[in-house]
Amino acid sequence: MTESERRREQLLAILERDNVVRLTEAAAALDVSVMTVRRDLADLEGEGLLRRVRGGAISVIGPRPFGERQSEHSRAKEIIAEKALALVPRFGSIAFDASTTVITLAERLGPRSGLTVATNSYPTYAVLKAAPGVTPILIGGETEESTDTFVGPLAVQAAESLRYLRFFASASAIDSGYGTTEVSLAEAQMKRAFFRVAKELVLCIDSSKLQQQSTAASFELSRAAVLITELAPADPRLDEFRDVVELR
Repeated sequence: MTESERRREQLLAILERDNVVRLTEAAAALDVSVMTVRRDLADLEGEGLLRRVRGGAISVIGPRPFGERQSEHSRAKEIIAEKALALVPRFGSIAFDASTTVITLAERLGPRSGLTVATNSYPTYAVLKAAPGVTPILIGGETEESTDTFVGPLAVQAAESLRYLRFFASASAIDSGYGTTEVSLAEAQMKRAFFRVAKELVLCIDSSKLQQQSTAASFELSRAAVLITELAPADPRLDEFRDVVELR
């Protein structure tokens, strides 16, 4: 193994441990120059193993099964769900995406008075079936094995056959300039289909996804009515989003 290969392995180990590589800290840990670390990170980015950002690099966000994602950041999802409950109407039609954050909201709905909820997630549909006064609609189509969702032309057509007061959606990543992104083009297309026939978009995204990017572009932040995180709206971590979208 060459010295450069050894450094890159060490950089990937740092990334796996911390979810971020900071240029100056990595250079000190590896006893090399910042320029050397920068070149190594560029090579690793070229292999699709990380994404460079100002001051270092972060993990590439890829597709993972629903069950694996559901156990992560559970407390943050609970806080987001409690905040989002205030925006769920008692009746009418809304849409839920297939995210583990929004299924947490589905689990907390409580009795409604004739609320129709469309979703392309079977786990979310199963939760909604038990909610009094809620009529769940499962948007079927092709199975997206990597994320356990329904996608594709048939799912898009079905999603667009209804009208929604609000579409509640999470994202794989969110960047204040670039907007939200997903792990696959099919996922992004599905979310855009729901929003095309919704009056409002409510983003429910935990802070671990802030200032990151995934693979497929989904929404510009100006399209969203509100961004809900587990953070207090005044938290400085939200400063980059403050002038772009309402925070809750």
